[in-house]
Amino acid sequence: MRRVLPVTLAMLMLAWPLATQTQAADDAGAKNAQQARAALDAMVQALGGQAWLTMKNSMRQVTVAAFFHGKPSGGMGAFWEYHAWPDQDRIEFSKHSDVVQFFLGREGWVVNSSGKKALPKEQLDDYLRRRDHSIETVVKSWLNDPRTILIFDGQRLAERHLADQVTLISPQNEAVTIQMDTQTHLPLRRTFEWRDPVYKDKNLDAEEYDNYHTVDGFPTAFTITRFKNDDQTQQRFLVHVAYNQQLSPDFWSPDATQHSLKK
Repeated sequence: MRRVLPVTLAMLMLAWPLATQTQAADDAGAKNAQQARAALDAMVQALGGQAWLTMKNSMRQVTVAAFFHGKPSGGMGAFWEYHAWPDQDRIEFSKHSDVVQFFLGREGWVVNSSGKKALPKEQLDDYLRRRDHSIETVVKSWLNDPRTILIFDGQRLAERHLADQVTLISPQNEAVTIQMDTQTHLPLRRTFEWRDPVYKDKNLDAEEYDNYHTVDGFPTAFTITRFKNDDQTQQRFLVHVAYNQQLSPDFWSPDATQHSLKK
């Protein structure tokens, strides 16, 4: 017994520094996660708080300039985007709504006077990927899951502004990084990586937000610039924005829209 006691004490003394280090690491991780959540909470408040979280829908009239290898390669003219959380999107490509795309749940459709057909898989996947990693999805879905990991990455420069940077990792091991202005707390940049299904290499998708104006109480970025692997691919300019419109249930129906176009 006398020999066992000193051995046991020696093992406890050796384990004590490791336990202390583990506890310190846990405390540092918890503090870091609290900083990340505080930054995200400040961003939500800046965007409109509870009114933003419970927004019914949004409408944006958009003009787009396309880029190839960072150089302008043409434009798409104006179109109208409608969105209702969590997964209803409608895009109209003319004032007369005679060409309409729908992204409903995990399905995509295009409707015109000739009928309704499914969107190409590549186009659908691209749209859903961006929606799945949007700031709205991250805040309203990921942030409410206790399994989501929050990391405060410190401060960075984004769009010539000092920004708080936060990375969120979902239970599915998907990661999104958001940079927020340290003064206004409005989002400046959102990035995520995705693996090409064919070539298996990773791609970096980024959006930058600029030229904020307040519409119906909601600060709104009127310039959105998209990048793929750090090459600018598109710049979107908002012409008109509206929130919480009264829309009929048929507004989100491809079949009802197809029927109205045939009249």
